[in-house]
Amino acid sequence: MRHELTIGLIINPYAGIGGAVAMKGSDGKAIRDAALAKGAELKAAVRAKQALDIIAPFKDKISIITVAGAMGEELCQQMGFNYRTVYQPANVQTEALDTERAAEAILDNNIDLMVFAGGDGTARNICHVVSDTVPVIGIPAGCKIHSGVYGVTPAATGKVIEKLLKGELVSIGDADVMDIDESLFREGVVKAKAYGEMRVPVELTYVQAVKSGGKESDELVLQDIADFVIEQMEDELFIMGSGSTVNGIMNEMGLDNTLLGVDVIAKGELKAADVTADQLEVLTQQYPCKLVITLIGGQGHIFGRGNQQLSPTVIRQIGKENILVVATKSKLSALEGRPLIADTGDPVLDAELAGPIPIITGYNDHVLYRVASPGVKE
Repeated sequence: MRHELTIGLIINPYAGIGGAVAMKGSDGKAIRDAALAKGAELKAAVRAKQALDIIAPFKDKISIITVAGAMGEELCQQMGFNYRTVYQPANVQTEALDTERAAEAILDNNIDLMVFAGGDGTARNICHVVSDTVPVIGIPAGCKIHSGVYGVTPAATGKVIEKLLKGELVSIGDADVMDIDESLFREGVVKAKAYGEMRVPVELTYVQAVKSGGKESDELVLQDIADFVIEQMEDELFIMGSGSTVNGIMNEMGLDNTLLGVDVIAKGELKAADVTADQLEVLTQQYPCKLVITLIGGQGHIFGRGNQQLSPTVIRQIGKENILVVATKSKLSALEGRPLIADTGDPVLDAELAGPIPIITGYNDHVLYRVASPGVKE
């Protein structure tokens, strides 16, 4: 039976496994084993479910062609979708070759749309096989999400598919597939490279822009932001998120900084560097803390991109009122009115974080900017 929409579904089960334990990636068995040894959890299927929950009411219109086990079959069975498996992974810990062979098998089944959950490495694998043969859309589940083929949140990916199922007009365009060198990433260097293009639904509300590269160049504004934040530092512990704007504050204090990690400072001293989610959960339970974060340039994410160490538990224990968001006005202007995005992996928390929030944009200078409800531009 041919349904109204035939979807290819591939889940990279190990995508993002290194994020919460501060390993900044999941490429390679050694990294995955080390992450698992540190207590990392597999969350890609959870992210995929958040997307499929949006289209669950349309089950009778959907046929899913997927992969055995954790690469898709288990979730489809759990949610009651019409599905068929066409590939059995060769490895217990699935590898890039499993993703590519799964994509090849799925393409042989006349699908309308390829949907995959993973990070930029998974996008590269899909692109290598799919190229421009069918439209694709990614469910963000990895540590590295620089490519323009992903929904801004898992729910946003589901919203795009929902529009197709409702018969709404959805334009298709080309989007870059990007990836960075993980070894350099762990040393605090972002070196992104374009690996190709894939055809994606062009829905600016739901599909993310390619991440802006480079560090802030407006040194005077950064210094003003740093001076103001430093003045706010009293007896609490300050958790310093990733990114160049936060890095500027740390530099102003003369402290070493994990550019692409999370550090903890107190009374002007570095107390812990490159901490994990588990460490932060213990810390924020024991002590009052404030959190300093910035947004990803070009995308607007404040949670869920490169800072998975800030787990929902950590964020709740800190409290929304103790979160300091810092950004230059030029960085906010580059969003062209698009909202900030909280994609913590917990939809209830994402909704609690939604609404206007103050952004520190200079010395005692704030603007109100909106955080969107998950996947929806209001």
